[in-house]
Amino acid sequence: MRVVAQRVSGATVRVDGETVGSIGPGLLVLAAFSAADGDAELVWMARKLTGLRIFPDEERRMNRSVRDAGGSLLVVSQFTLYGDTSRGMRPSFTKAASPEMAEGLYELFLDALRAEGVPVECGRFAAMMEVELVNDGPVTLIIDR
Repeated sequence: MRVVAQRVSGATVRVDGETVGSIGPGLLVLAAFSAADGDAELVWMARKLTGLRIFPDEERRMNRSVRDAGGSLLVVSQFTLYGDTSRGMRPSFTKAASPEMAEGLYELFLDALRAEGVPVECGRFAAMMEVELVNDGPVTLIIDR
C-alpha cells in the first residue's frame, strides 16, 4: 500500500462537476493498493494516518495528529501511485492491484479509517475526478507499507 498524505486547509473532489467529497482542515490522502495488501496493511495505514503528528500545536510545532486537531480525511483512490517509470516512457502499473481487488481494499480502508474515529470523506472509485486542495505548510508525505 502506498499513500500520499497532504496536510490541507481544505480539499474537494468532484466527478462530472458534482462534489462527491469535501473537507476543511485535515488530510487529503491519495491511496494506491497492491496485490499483496490485506487487512494488516489497511489497519496499519489507518492508524499511521490518524496518529501522525503533523499538525501544529500552540507553539507551531508539528505535534498534533489529525484527530487531535479536529480535522477530517478526504481519501481518493489513485492507482497511478504504483506507476513504474524506470523503463521506457510509458508507466507500468503491474504492481498495482487489479481494479476489482483495489475497489474492495479501498472500501475496507475507508472502514478502517472511520474506525479510528476521524471524519472521512471520499472520492468515487475508478471515476475521472477533479481534486482541488489548499496545501497547508506545505506538508506532504509519502507512506509505504
